[in-house]
Amino acid sequence: MQDRSIEAKGICKSYKSLFGARSTVLKDVSLEIDADEIFGLLGPNGSGKTTLISIFSTLIYPDRGELRVLGLDARKEKDAIRNQINISTAKPNFPWSLTVKENLRHYAMLYGQHGSDLTRAVNDVIDAFKLGEYADMKFEDLSTGLKQRLSLAKAMLNSPRLLFLDEPTTGLDPEMAIKTRRLVRRIHEEEKISVIMSTHYMPEAEVLCDRIAFLRKGEIVALDTPQNLKNQLRLGEKVIVLYQGRADVLELEKVPGVMSLKNLPGRAEIVMDRKADSLDRIIKIFSEAHIQDISIKEPDLEDVFIELAR
Repeated sequence: MQDRSIEAKGICKSYKSLFGARSTVLKDVSLEIDADEIFGLLGPNGSGKTTLISIFSTLIYPDRGELRVLGLDARKEKDAIRNQINISTAKPNFPWSLTVKENLRHYAMLYGQHGSDLTRAVNDVIDAFKLGEYADMKFEDLSTGLKQRLSLAKAMLNSPRLLFLDEPTTGLDPEMAIKTRRLVRRIHEEEKISVIMSTHYMPEAEVLCDRIAFLRKGEIVALDTPQNLKNQLRLGEKVIVLYQGRADVLELEKVPGVMSLKNLPGRAEIVMDRKADSLDRIIKIFSEAHIQDISIKEPDLEDVFIELAR
């Protein structure tokens, strides 16, 4: 039987507002996540992603539902679970006046490490995350990227079997975001660690995640691999034609496989079924015009996100 990092059934969570009314955040969420995958949680703001990660990491309890983490009961065996998991969040906050090394030693002690084991664990993550030249720098003096790297290093101190990442590249510049994603991939592959992450950045999820759950208003509305999600929603390829001259663009609506058409002056945007052999017929409609450029864009997770968020 496949090992599971998460087995959740019927998870519900609500909060009481200042005026006494209850606001539902999660509705009957059921999910099984395999131990060998990077699993993504996607959805608009307020969809319940962070609340779900907080429940999975035993920081809060659900109102109803059953939850097993790494095969352990989340209510009865939370201490054993916490010894085997860790979390890195967006915009990490550490004691500002402590240096990188002091912060890591502080957290290693909180995780029950001491003596030579503590020193070895701290030195190992400093090396692994290339923090050596910043070891004596105070947290308040670190760049956003270094703070995020320190957060990931902290999360590896207890050699977790399951790592939670909540918006791991928020606020990072593109180069640092790429480096962070490479670190996450390396952690997963070399350390054999399960990873559950939330993100708003679609290319990040497409590059990293084996499977994705889309949340909307506290419910899972889609669950599959990135490619299967694109196939299931029949999100076609977008063909953009820039042209000068005369073309009977509206005739494109009669071409088999054309799913939608946006007709603008000198520009036609066509969404077509990738399985349909329609490109030749599309181009023929522009035979009397001067085609300046043709581009073809395959659907990506951002298209899936927009479709599911409607």
